[in-house]
Amino acid sequence: MSRPTGHPGYSETLPCVEESAEVARSLVRTALATWHLGHLADDGALIVTELVANATKHTGSRVIRVVVARPSATLVRIGVVDKSRTIPEIHKSNGDSLPIDGRGLLLIDELTDRWGTDLYRWGKQVWGELKVEAS
Repeated sequence: MSRPTGHPGYSETLPCVEESAEVARSLVRTALATWHLGHLADDGALIVTELVANATKHTGSRVIRVVVARPSATLVRIGVVDKSRTIPEIHKSNGDSLPIDGRGLLLIDELTDRWGTDLYRWGKQVWGELKVEAS
């Protein structure tokens, strides 16, 4: 399948455990460096860390799939696929205290241009997109 930007996508299937975040961060950093977008590496690594953490904490999946893609020349999409069909929700704070759960999605919401969930018959992908500034 041809990609609109001419860039390959990157993906890897990993155990659904917290330790997989390290491999996921490496995958994101590798993809961004290959695409000469190293300036997005810190945000991308933080986004994938939070997505992996959410999958390990809330899905009960045995494995996850980390996906890094360029859906267009101006976007990088970082996603985690799992077997749960439960859609994650941001938990808004009430006053000065932050909620115990949901802080990762608040962070993803702040770091990304947009984020969302794609439902599949057998699970879902939660993703965040980083905007690539035109040079």
